[in-house]
Amino acid sequence: QLLVGMGELKISFSAGNCRIMTIFVSLHELINTDYVMGTEGIQDKYVNPYTDFGFKLLFGTAMNKELLISFLNALLFGEETVKDVTYMNTEHLGTQEYDRRAIFDVYCENEKGEKFLVEMQRGEQQFFKDRSLYYSTFPIREQGKRGPWDYELKAVYVIGILNFSFDDTDNEHFHHEVKLVDLHTHKVFYDKLAFIYLEMPKFSKREDELETMFDKWLFVLRNLSSLLERPRALQNRVFDRLFEAAEIAAFTPQRRSEYWESLKNYRDWNNVLNTNIRKSRERGLKEGLKEGLRKGREEGLKEGLEKGMGKGMTQGLEQGRKEGMEQGRMNERKENARNFKKLGIATEVISRATGLSREEVDAL
Repeated sequence: QLLVGMGELKISFSAGNCRIMTIFVSLHELINTDYVMGTEGIQDKYVNPYTDFGFKLLFGTAMNKELLISFLNALLFGEETVKDVTYMNTEHLGTQEYDRRAIFDVYCENEKGEKFLVEMQRGEQQFFKDRSLYYSTFPIREQGKRGPWDYELKAVYVIGILNFSFDDTDNEHFHHEVKLVDLHTHKVFYDKLAFIYLEMPKFSKREDELETMFDKWLFVLRNLSSLLERPRALQNRVFDRLFEAAEIAAFTPQRRSEYWESLKNYRDWNNVLNTNIRKSRERGLKEGLKEGLRKGREEGLKEGLEKGMGKGMTQGLEQGRKEGMEQGRMNERKENARNFKKLGIATEVISRATGLSREEVDAL
């Protein structure tokens, strides 16, 4: 029996006509306990910035905008100085359903009217670069004015914090700054449109190797959720604010529950990708072995009748195993490629990951 009233929860246990126990619990105390239903899976001390909740908490709220300002200034290496930011509405950017699951963005402008589109991307799309260029046009077009206008534009920066690597030719270079360049002179042709990409999996500096604010910010983004205590290298006012905002124990029960939901979505995203890869491998191996045994029997029997049952069976089975394994590996690569295409991963990346040619990937 459950009875709620006057701020108390009354719980009674009974068996037949015999009442065993009655417990009164203050609802105020129950609501304010550290335990929140559904959040028992959170064991980290700080939020994961690769979640929607964590990214928006650190960079997308007015009360933490000094964190965004510090990050932008560290990223620009003194070429520009951001003193203040105003958050802009991202709805008109036309974000699609896939983007909402894989990409979290913050759109703002500084005191000079320059636009910054900061994105946390946890999954690579097939046309990743095309998408970046497409979304950069929105901050450009919205600067158009009615009536006489000389087409002068404020700078636009598209910043991608990537939880994946798109350049496999260099395992150390993770910071990409892309601008329009004259191929003949090798000089920047237009300096008010910049694409900055950070391949976070490639950042591997340890705490004792952190020298600049840029290093420190990347270290925080890469390792925040796995930290058990605050590193000595991150002792200044900005990081005081960051660690204060990111500490899960300080959340209200409602915010902790919201973070848990966001964390589950992040884990589900990774699990779906990993499960597809694992199942593709298992299916490819199973089909390859089955096909190999069939061909092995057929060819073994045929060659055995021609050259002798004993020698033929031995060679046939050996050839069957060999071809079966080869067929299995090919089936595995094709199945992986199909699943990667369903996830929207770029053809070039699929080709490098599976060993299939671009033509073979396109034909699937």
